Amino acid sequence: MLLLLPPSETKRQGGTNLTIGQVHLSYGQLNEARDLVLEDLLKLCKSEPKAAKALKLSPKQLGEIDLNLSIKSAPTMPAFERYEGTLYKAIKTASFTSHEIDQMRKHVLMQSALFGLISATDRIPWYRLSAGTVLPKVNIKKIWREHQDAAWVRLVDIPIIDLRSKAYVDLAPIPEGIDSYWVEVVAIDKRGQRKALNHFNKTAKGEFVGEFVRAKNAPKTVTQLKVIAKKANLGLEVEGKIIYLITSEVIRGK
Repeated sequence: MLLLLPPSETKRQGGTNLTIGQVHLSYGQLNEARDLVLEDLLKLCKSEPKAAKALKLSPKQLGEIDLNLSIKSAPTMPAFERYEGTLYKAIKTASFTSHEIDQMRKHVLMQSALFGLISATDRIPWYRLSAGTVLPKVNIKKIWREHQDAAWVRLVDIPIIDLRSKAYVDLAPIPEGIDSYWVEVVAIDKRGQRKALNHFNKTAKGEFVGEFVRAKNAPKTVTQLKVIAKKANLGLEVEGKIIYLITSEVIRGK
């Protein structure tokens, strides 16, 4: 079983001296697409006004353009350490043991706008590029929809639990031939009805992933995920190809 996560816009800087040209990302079939996206991003960043607009940078964030321009020579670190948004903070990656890192390597994938499908332990540099960014020549959505099938085909016999945001699902949908489940975080209102949550969505997903990788034995079936959810103080129900993570919070219905 595999968990598929989105990246985060917030990223930790730094890493080791190994550059992106010296490491080997998973799913080498995507390297051509990765190079095309990176080269177009670098061209964009040569113009500060155009890059600031396309990347939606505030005046205080203009330094990120230079960081993008140095991607090829920048230090790298494992993706699960690089990303430090709400979801990743909830996973509590800073306290990982060797077992948990190994579980991340075996069971957790991430979807990057720059690198496509990668393993959670693949080493990547800091970068600024989101699923909705419009590059000068390369259509990010088009290129990943065209190329990522080469990676999906390697996962045809493995159930995928899709915890990505809708923007990244739209960037590279999982083909229908793959056994996959979309995860939605909900709470129960006073009438017993489910209501989708925005404020707790990433936290709940992160806590769920954290318990998954801390489990002594990784679940092999969707049913076994209920034990993981319970450890994260969440309920779990499956309806067709949708997994509902249910918080204990009761929200007020109108």
